Amino acid sequence: MDLSFLKPLYRRPGPFVSVYAELLRPDEDAAKAAELRWRALRAELSGQGAADRALAAADRAVAGVLRDRRTGGLAVFAAADGSARVEALDVAPSAPVARAAPLPHVVPYLAARGERVPYLVAVVDRRGGEIDCVSAAGVRRRIDVPGEPEPRGASGRDRDEARAQRSAETVWRGNARRVGRALDRAARRHRAEAVVVAGDVRARTAVLEEVSEGVLSRTVESDRGCGPGLDSDVARVLELKAAERVFSVAERFERELARGERAVAGLPATVAAVRDGRVASLLLDDPDAPAHLWVGPEPDQIAATRDELLRRGVPDPVEDRADAALVRGVAATDGELVVLPSDGPNAELGVGAVLRYPDPS
Repeated sequence: MDLSFLKPLYRRPGPFVSVYAELLRPDEDAAKAAELRWRALRAELSGQGAADRALAAADRAVAGVLRDRRTGGLAVFAAADGSARVEALDVAPSAPVARAAPLPHVVPYLAARGERVPYLVAVVDRRGGEIDCVSAAGVRRRIDVPGEPEPRGASGRDRDEARAQRSAETVWRGNARRVGRALDRAARRHRAEAVVVAGDVRARTAVLEEVSEGVLSRTVESDRGCGPGLDSDVARVLELKAAERVFSVAERFERELARGERAVAGLPATVAAVRDGRVASLLLDDPDAPAHLWVGPEPDQIAATRDELLRRGVPDPVEDRADAALVRGVAATDGELVVLPSDGPNAELGVGAVLRYPDPS
């Protein structure tokens, strides 16, 4: 997954407070229980020595969640400058997490967020269509493509009926041409990796005749109209597309690792690659791995020992989770993260990376 959306978080000063919890549950109506849960987590953070301004920022963020009566899982990342970021979780955490540390503990959130791809959903009929463009970050934009109105019915004579039918076909074809061209432009502009076209079957066929081969290769038709059925079809398409992306990166990793040039496996080699800005794709197989590293204030200040960073001129190194340090370094250099499935062929990898270029040495 693209990590660029995390850059604003890493621009904030540490130390950070990271919280994963389900404060207000869907089957509850009592805010008091949620407040008690937060107090327990806050006390845990305070006992870990959390910065006062980070704690206050987390307080404000949680208060907003409770005020809005938002149920379900959430992740909160609060920085020492008093800023906070709240992210909704599709699945509530099995157990709450409260952590005060030099870096935000983002990997559980990223693993739960999963691979996301930019996509389009077009619902079409003979009068035009609506195209929803959704970015990988979930930002949605709608494009309305109105068509020409259908011609009025004939007077009843055979000749007039045939003329009206031909006129209607001409209008329908023109409307399909407008929608198809708009769909093609939108797919290329938004770099959509998946396109779902739904609605009237004849309109779908006509629209897809106007779409370029490159976009057509990423397009799936749905027999549904708007509503839960279409949402279900879109979710299945996106799930398959995300799995394809993970498989593609894992396959490339194995191929490059066998060649011994543009891939590395294991923590020491991956740390060196992250430090040098060579990582195109960071691979993790266990979001809960306990390994730790030493870090400085800059993303490339990362090492296995404190002494190593001191030798590199970092005056006051601190220790933190290895995954937190690696993700920060990869995000800073516009790399991506791939969380490998636990039942996949690389399940025992630990950590590895596909590289932009081999080690110059």
